[in-house]
Amino acid sequence: MHIINRSEIVKILRDLNLTTLIEEGFVSYSNKNVIVPPIGELHFKKPPGDVHIKYGYIIGNSYYVIKIASGFWENHKIGLPNGQGMMLIFCQNTGQPKALLLDDAHLTDIRTAIAGQICAKLFTNKINSIGVIGTGLQARLQVKYLSQITDCRKVFVWGRNKKKMKLYKDDMANFGFEVKCTALIEEVALKCNFIITTTASNKPLLMKNQILKGTHINSIGSDALGKRELGPGLIHKADLVITDSLEQCQHRGEISCAIKDGNFSIHQVKELGQVLSGKQKGRESDEQITIADLTGVAVQDIQIATAVYKKYLEV
Repeated sequence: MHIINRSEIVKILRDLNLTTLIEEGFVSYSNKNVIVPPIGELHFKKPPGDVHIKYGYIIGNSYYVIKIASGFWENHKIGLPNGQGMMLIFCQNTGQPKALLLDDAHLTDIRTAIAGQICAKLFTNKINSIGVIGTGLQARLQVKYLSQITDCRKVFVWGRNKKKMKLYKDDMANFGFEVKCTALIEEVALKCNFIITTTASNKPLLMKNQILKGTHINSIGSDALGKRELGPGLIHKADLVITDSLEQCQHRGEISCAIKDGNFSIHQVKELGQVLSGKQKGRESDEQITIADLTGVAVQDIQIATAVYKKYLEV
């Protein structure tokens, strides 16, 4: 069995067309060509954290993948990254272990950012300013990957901690982004027609009366039970609601919260892979409010892990 460490993985990623790989994965998922069981998970209170186990395979491919990824939100206090993880690759025909990818959750971080990029490309109007709720790793990666699809470099960021907002501003300046820090989420909503929510909040942050016509929201942070970033009625207000998984979004994420709130049905939601394949329509006017609720699907992990392993074998 091959053991591939993070530094090797980072080098390999530079040679891969990751956006196309992830898009193809979403289409395969929506076409029912993927076996993806429900997420396994563990929750911890002291210190707060959660562990996700995502796994599955694409029918007809050579491998199946099992991923273990965690988020422990107080790790920074002891000098560790909040995210940890690894991916295991097995032969689909024999069950033989082929590779252990010791990526420290890097592949999860990248595939999550690429999913956000795909939705931004599909559903935003011409971006005038990028709004970011949160100051962590995804707040950075989501914006960095936007540089491939838009010329906009103006960012408004909201966070709970002034020092972290300042650090975010300084970090993103190194990548050519002009960042304004604000203590008011309302200012993010007022100034930006594209908003990315990236926190692990368990209380709504962005409210329906703050959102202007033509806005697109990528909801990234609410990927587990108990998390919520969008206020009551905001999903209902949207003209178009997209998810990476119709099955999964009924049990976690912003759509599941909207369903529990009442007067909202899963039948009002479109799956990302169906839009990518042309089976469903995306944004139809500049006035529409659109929301993508992305809780992360194992097919993303299957695609990126398999691509890294195949490239590793070529070297």
